Amino acid sequence: LDEATLRDARRIAAEQSTSVNALIRGFLEQLTARESRAHSARQRIVKLSRGSKGGRGSSTWTRDDLHAR
Repeated sequence: LDEATLRDARRIAAEQSTSVNALIRGFLEQLTARESRAHSARQRIVKLSRGSKGGRGSSTWTRDDLHAR
């Protein structure tokens, strides 16, 4: 960290009656928890999509039809 950032972090920590280490720990805990929830959600979506009986139906148009002007 550059000195200015570290100085600001120390000031913020002091205002919150904590340490820079505690601020960093809290940030990393929140980051890892959020990423863990996102990973779990992606796994659930994949599992649900693999088990889905839904389909897309039959196509009544061609690629050229979609791009015709």
